[in-house]
Amino acid sequence: MKEGCEQEANAEQGLVGSPGAPPLVPGDALHCSPEEREVFYRIIAARRDIRRFRPDPIPDDVLGRILWAAHHAGSVGYMQPWNFMLIREKAPRQAVKDLFVAANEAAAALYGGERRVLYDTLKLEGILESPLNICVTCDTRRGGPHVLGRHSLPETDVYSTCTAVQNLWLAARAEGVGVGWVSILANDRLRGIFGIPESVVPVAYLCVGYPVEFGPVPELEAQGWGERLALDDLVLTERWPAEGSVRAKGSVRADGG
Repeated sequence: MKEGCEQEANAEQGLVGSPGAPPLVPGDALHCSPEEREVFYRIIAARRDIRRFRPDPIPDDVLGRILWAAHHAGSVGYMQPWNFMLIREKAPRQAVKDLFVAANEAAAALYGGERRVLYDTLKLEGILESPLNICVTCDTRRGGPHVLGRHSLPETDVYSTCTAVQNLWLAARAEGVGVGWVSILANDRLRGIFGIPESVVPVAYLCVGYPVEFGPVPELEAQGWGERLALDDLVLTERWPAEGSVRAKGSVRADGG
């Protein structure tokens, strides 16, 4: 009987046929043990932007769970504006790699001196090495012209899509799968490769696969490009600090990093 109830609940949520979709749990029935909470925070701390991948394919059930997690992100007005385009064929990935190369050359020109030398050593994508690319998009028409909670801030559709990206990233880490976000791309040309209409925004182009390794710290920190800011410096009370204060001065970096 329990199995039948779970199948019925999953059918109501559109999960039947989704490989690896976990059973639904009523919200008030979920109580995390101290051990489970520790694992949750360890997953957050161990998330990495991965650039080096093994060629092993991702099993369907694993990918199904990762996409299920992404689809269960929060969204303003329950609009769920995301789509997940799975890209495995080499030709479109090569076209995206060509886009990256051109955009990366332009980005590199923004730096000079030692910063430019360091930039040129960074590996910033794994488009061809990863077995799967996922383009996460935001359909600005989803939910119609009047979405609850979006009238004053229409950009919340893109913000909502970003929560789906984060869910995907954390679920992938829990599965031992790496994700790398390729942001050095021209969106208009990306639309052309995949036939994405103007009303749909490509939000994140992700390289997905089993990593060569999950580093002990983020790669840009390991390479000396940047370091994690102190949380105490980022928590404000009641209002923004006055112009010229120590915290206000720390909000801008002269080198654009």
